[in-house]
Amino acid sequence: MEYISTRGGVGAVDFEGALFSGYAPDGGLFMPRSIPSLDRDTLQRWSSLSYRELVKELCSLFIPAELVPRNTLNDLINRAFSRFRHKDVVHLSRLKDGLNVLELWHGVTYAFKDLSLSCTGQFLQYFLEKKQKHVTILVGTSGDTGSSAIESVRGQKNMDIFVLLPKGFCTQIQELQMTTVIEDNVHVFAARGNSDEIDEPIKELFADVDFAQKYNLMSLNSVNWSRIMVQIAHHFYAYFQCAPSLDINPLPVVEIVVPTGGGGNITAGCIAQKMGLPIQLVTVVNSNDIIHRTVQHGDFSLSESVKPTLASAMDIQEPYNMERILWLLSGSDSRLMKTLMERFRALKSLKLPEDLHRKLSQTLRSCSASDEDIVRAMQHCWEENHYLLCPHSAVAAHYHYSQPEGFLVFLSSTPRCCLAPASAAKFQDALLRAGLDPQLPPDISALTVMETRSTPLERGQDWAEVLRERIKARAQQW
Repeated sequence: MEYISTRGGVGAVDFEGALFSGYAPDGGLFMPRSIPSLDRDTLQRWSSLSYRELVKELCSLFIPAELVPRNTLNDLINRAFSRFRHKDVVHLSRLKDGLNVLELWHGVTYAFKDLSLSCTGQFLQYFLEKKQKHVTILVGTSGDTGSSAIESVRGQKNMDIFVLLPKGFCTQIQELQMTTVIEDNVHVFAARGNSDEIDEPIKELFADVDFAQKYNLMSLNSVNWSRIMVQIAHHFYAYFQCAPSLDINPLPVVEIVVPTGGGGNITAGCIAQKMGLPIQLVTVVNSNDIIHRTVQHGDFSLSESVKPTLASAMDIQEPYNMERILWLLSGSDSRLMKTLMERFRALKSLKLPEDLHRKLSQTLRSCSASDEDIVRAMQHCWEENHYLLCPHSAVAAHYHYSQPEGFLVFLSSTPRCCLAPASAAKFQDALLRAGLDPQLPPDISALTVMETRSTPLERGQDWAEVLRERIKARAQQW
């Protein structure tokens, strides 16, 4: 299994190379040269597997046994999921009116990113121990990625992690889950900017090839292929849990509704679809609706600014994983991707070629939700089921509740599964706005009295230079 850049400017790498790279050196994103195709017999055999076993099967398709022996791979994944609170790792709640909610948030930080990052942390540790190597991890977070990434590597001697969070744009709980981790290898920066602005200094450091190589820079954002790979399992598990039977021909379709920010989860869905999983994908966004506009109109253009919303982890204007989706749909046309992405970077605006837009709109449905829509969906779900949704999950539930009555007839033969990326416990303000009572687990309540540590980054400072100097200083202690 080889991995190539979506922009075609660098040679192929193996899984280890993709794992440690983040962005490809040419600015693109790594993808498998070919996507494995699964036959009906394989799908039927997998249909009875647990989520944990599905992750193992899927990862074995993308990580050759000569690189990580299968028994070792199984052990790494078992270790990754050992801290999850639910015995099944993830859980499907079947609610009224056909609303199926796949809870992906039973990890340490109560967010779906624990699933892929716990595995990625294990993969990293495996290769680093083999090669006696040290890496510097750079992460920009809109809310949940930072804490999940920190938990996946905290205390490790051969990894340092530098996390930039957008001060005032995360919830208090999200911020505390990062700033209360007091470890020598964890460095948190609270920046006076939004989630897109904090990505800029990170991109600048990665673009400094000499610096990136000297300090072994890598990313754990969903630019990292390893995260996408693990997230493919969400879609297979959702399908097998919701499909009425795999004994009919053709196989039944399941609609999967995916709350979308940077686009990692929806990219994983597109790959699952390409592998032969019969799913209809719906990408749902908040008021930062660039993906919705791209699906509906081919308009991949920035708005004037990021709009703060209740679904704060999705407050993203530049969903970098769209490049992976467009590359897949273009037939792996790296030359086209290079042209389109360079045009977007220069103009912050892009009209998709007609043929590519047609393929995108055939692959994805889309929907956007305002804060008012989010609140109504949270209230509706509570009144009907006594079930608390986080605001991101509520974006998916809004799509479900907003379907016209005639569409519900279609649903009688096509089940729907909404992916739930986070626990409602992390979003007290949103719950209070919906008139609902926040229910805080003890480990989250304890955060408010713990010691915190972070470095402020103010407007006017050269954030890239501050990071560069801190990385250099830390390297002297290795």
